[in-house]
Amino acid sequence: MNNKAIFPFTVLCLISLLFVFSSACSPKQKAHAKDSMDSTQDKVNTKNTTMSNQNLEKATFGAGCFWCIEAVFQRLEGVDTVISGYTGGQTENPTYKEICTGTTGHAEVAQITYNPEIISFDELLEVFWATHDPTTLNRQGNDIGTQYRSAVFYHNEEQKEKAEFYMKRLTEEKVFDRPIVTEITPLGKFYEAENYHQNYYNNNKTQGYCAFIISPKVEKLKKVFPKKLKKEYAK
Repeated sequence: MNNKAIFPFTVLCLISLLFVFSSACSPKQKAHAKDSMDSTQDKVNTKNTTMSNQNLEKATFGAGCFWCIEAVFQRLEGVDTVISGYTGGQTENPTYKEICTGTTGHAEVAQITYNPEIISFDELLEVFWATHDPTTLNRQGNDIGTQYRSAVFYHNEEQKEKAEFYMKRLTEEKVFDRPIVTEITPLGKFYEAENYHQNYYNNNKTQGYCAFIISPKVEKLKKVFPKKLKKEYAK
């Protein structure tokens, strides 16, 4: 592993103060009630088709509500697609309704396809740990349950080594006041979530959860990582 790509931990400490303890989420089950009825609209995830598929790689993160994760990583330069889905559990072909029971073992995740020549896995990890609270077990704010756990589902040994290395450094540098509980585990089968979950924030910015929970995260992302943003999202 190339340790030269270590992100600045003093900066990350400041970032954490901006993000982590102001990112509490309210339960989103109510928000899904109407959206479930509208799922036939097939609000599919938009994809950037300008990149060559030859050099693209994937990363999969759990950090609470997948709407939040998706909205954050969609805005990064070098990211081609972000797909909301489920992984880490034992139930085959899980539905959102099943996931919400907390009994499937799956986490809500975002699977990110990115160009490593533009944005590295190290940089994705930087954004990952800076945009959620990795110290709360099985919850993000008021979204509570194993489906909301903090997790890096690694695709290869290099991703595993980097995730473990950075988590150790964050702990040693005491960037967070409490122990990091992020799960670092190999990616199992990934199940793409229902269509109405895809590209959710971009399609539903005025919806309550989006307006009050996700929009502030997106605005802070713009302030903290302005050089990492796609041009269309840098405004």
